Amino acid sequence: MKIGIIGAGNIGGNLTRRLTALGHDVSVANSRGPQTLTDLAGETGATPVRAEDAARGAEIVVVTVPLKAVPDLPSGLLDGAAEGVAVIDTGNYYPRRDGRIGAIEDEGLTESRWTERQIGHAVIKAFNGTYALDILDRARPQGASDRMALPVAGDDEAAKRRVRDLIEEIGFDTVDAGGVDDSWRQQPGTPVYGLRAGAAGVAEALADASPQRGAEFRA
Repeated sequence: MKIGIIGAGNIGGNLTRRLTALGHDVSVANSRGPQTLTDLAGETGATPVRAEDAARGAEIVVVTVPLKAVPDLPSGLLDGAAEGVAVIDTGNYYPRRDGRIGAIEDEGLTESRWTERQIGHAVIKAFNGTYALDILDRARPQGASDRMALPVAGDDEAAKRRVRDLIEEIGFDTVDAGGVDDSWRQQPGTPVYGLRAGAAGVAEALADASPQRGAEFRA
């Protein structure tokens, strides 16, 4: 499968490593240009590209940049993507890093709904509460007793299914966390955020979440 990854930090870098190891055709971009990704490309075989080219022909695009950087992504970012492209949003709102975002603080938008408004495309929220090292170190075969599960939220059921299938191929079970307006259940400070548990534990944590954003995650 052709996959574009925009952001080559901890999550983006380890997804590049895992997905190329599984045989996927990965293009990876960051804000500093493809010339800064030669080490990652040499290690993994991924193709380093400019951010505006990362989605070209991609069936799945991963946006894994700080929230404050989302409005600065190239316009028409997804214009060259495959029809029906699924866009994974791994982002979290950290006011100390991102500054105050009024639509999240005052309007109560979920982080992923805000991201959708910026990029003009539906997203699937996943990997936002996952430790980057776990992508490499905690992948397990299907049926393993210690296989972790990840919550996945989104409105487009076909795109969500494609993302869940990919996550399960990577080595994790998935739990349907509802639509994008329900994705507050997996935002920072919720019981599922950073949780290393199986599907039953993840489902219980999602059910126990409070819609009130904790003080440490407010500006």
